[in-house]
Amino acid sequence: MKRIVSTLSMALALCAALSACSEKPQTGGGVKHDAAPYAGTGSNFTQPGWTTGDKTSWEQQLRTRQQYGQNEYSRNQKP
Repeated sequence: MKRIVSTLSMALALCAALSACSEKPQTGGGVKHDAAPYAGTGSNFTQPGWTTGDKTSWEQQLRTRQQYGQNEYSRNQKP
C-alpha cells in the first residue's frame, strides 16, 4: 500500500512538473487599432489649452511639455 501511494504521488508530481513546461499557442486576434492619441480619453483632467480631437493643439502641447518639462536648462530659466 505504501508503495502504491508513493508511486501515485511521484506520478502526480511528474505530471504537475511537466504541465508547467507546456506553452499554449499564441494565436492572437490580430492587431488592435486604437484611437488617435489626440482624440482624448474623455476625462475632465486635461491640460488647459488643449482641445480634445484637435491634432494641432495636441502637437503644440507636446512641444511645450518637451521644452519646459523635460529640458532642465529652460525649466530653470522659466520666470
